[in-house]
Parts: sequence; structure tokens; C-alpha cells
Amino acid sequence: MSTQESQVTADAPEMPTPRVREFPAHSIGGGLALLLGLVGLLVGAVTVITGATAVTATGLKASLIVAGILIDFASTLAMCGLNMVAPGEARVVQLFGRYRGTIREDGLRWVNPFTQRTKISTRVRNHETAVLKVNDAYGNPIELAAVVVWKVEDTAQATFEVDDYIEFVSTQTEAAVRHIAIEYPYDAHEEDGLSLRGNAEEITEKLALELHARVEAAGVQIIESRFTHLAYAPEIASAMLQRQQAGAVVAARRQIVDGAVGMVEAAIARITERDIVELDSERKAAMVSNLMVVLCGDRAAQPVLNTGSLYQ
Repeated sequence: MSTQESQVTADAPEMPTPRVREFPAHSIGGGLALLLGLVGLLVGAVTVITGATAVTATGLKASLIVAGILIDFASTLAMCGLNMVAPGEARVVQLFGRYRGTIREDGLRWVNPFTQRTKISTRVRNHETAVLKVNDAYGNPIELAAVVVWKVEDTAQATFEVDDYIEFVSTQTEAAVRHIAIEYPYDAHEEDGLSLRGNAEEITEKLALELHARVEAAGVQIIESRFTHLAYAPEIASAMLQRQQAGAVVAARRQIVDGAVGMVEAAIARITERDIVELDSERKAAMVSNLMVVLCGDRAAQPVLNTGSLYQ
């Protein structure tokens, strides 16, 4: 286990060890069971009709009628064990409250008719949280929402370990999103720090790891998780927009100054190399000052002709 996974697992709540794991239930093909059940119903009906019409002895007539009724009842009861399982579904089988396995084979299957069979979907699902308002690591109110793609991996845990696995995933997803939001700032002031806006891939990976640790006890597999909404809260959005604009202006100015210094350095080196004019310290200072003003100014420079010397 990596250091990142260990840290996320340590932050997540410790879930109890599952008491039951999924295993295949004993079942047979439903086609043969259906055929035998229909034959039993037919035999029972023929027995009842024969006893009621063709037999005159009272004792034999009553015996045939009772036998036919019992055969029909047994056939009907046996056919109650038939289950139609569609692709992407499973049946959790219980016998008098005890877990007896899970049917995942699609089609018509037959199990003990005295068992209770609970249908559970194993299809891939989406869960999108509402827009949550929380404070980030710097205490700034932010709004965020996430979408989680998940499916049931262990039907026994999803049925018996939690009360409602769908509600459990919803609640744990919201808890994980809130926890990730308060651990990191929206924008990092330090260059090497992680932030929700600047390091989306790393943050979503941490979110997926924490979600897996939270819902693993319910037999749920997290396939993917992504933030779908991330913004400052309306009450501070304008102030933070000004801060971002100021940061962009400072960054642009820094780049302009760096470029201007390089251009001035190259100009002085070329003039000195070609011996165009001899520049002493004062002339170099004046040239640097003029070039920096022209290159770094936010307006076009107005040329001024000097009719005297450089010192007047």
C-alpha cells in the first residue's frame, strides 16, 4: 500500500469487519423445473378428474381426489422456486433468515421454494451530490459538487452489512467530499501546495481513495469520482475575483520585466561588441532607464529628440 493510500485510509473512519461474504447459491436450470411442475399439475388434475368421474368405490374415489390435490399443491409449491434473473441483476437467497448464497446467472433458475429471494441490481450507477457549501483549508466559503460512478460488487455485504446501501453511498459520498474540501484550499498561496482548482487530478484521486475506504464495508466498488462544480461562495466571489485579477496582473508584469531586462542586456552587449558607441556608467544607466520605460510601460512611448549632448 502506498503512502498516499495509507494516509487516506487513516483519515477515513474504521469500518467493522464484514460478517458475511458473497458466495454462489445452489440453483439449477429453471427450464427443467418448469417442465416438471407443469407435468405435476397435469397429473394431479387427471388424478382428480379420474377419481371424481371414473371410480365408483367411495374409498378409492376419495383417495384419488386427495392424491390429485396433493400433487397439484406440491407442483405449485415447487414452481414457486422459479426465478427470472435479468442481466445486471442478482438474487440474494435466504432460508429462515440465514444467507444461502447469491444467484448471478441470468435466465430462469430454480432454488428451494421455501427461501426468500431479494432482488438487487449490479448495474453501474451514478450518484451526483447536491452543491455543498463548505469552508476550505484557509476558511474561505466555497461551493462544490461531485459525481460518483459505482456498482455493487458484493451483494451479501450490500444486503446485510448496511441498512440501505444506496443511502449509505449517498451519505458517505457527501462526507468524503466535505472532508476533502476542508483539507485543501481553493487556491494555494504556496507554489508547491496542492489546491482544489490547480490540482484537480490529484484531489480527485484522493477523493476516490477515501470513498473506497468508506464504502468498502457495504460491498460497493467505486469506479470513478469527479468534481462537477467548484467555485467560491457568492458572498466572496467578487473579492476573490479581484485577487485573481491582481495576481494575473502581477504575473504578467513580472514576465514583461524579465523580458525587458533580457532585451536591455542584449542591446548593451551588442552595442559594446560592435563598438558602435563608447558607453560609460552614466550613459549605460540612462540607456537602461529609457529602454526599461519604453519596454515596461503600458502606453506607447512619445519620442523626444535631444538636440544637445547626452549630458544636457
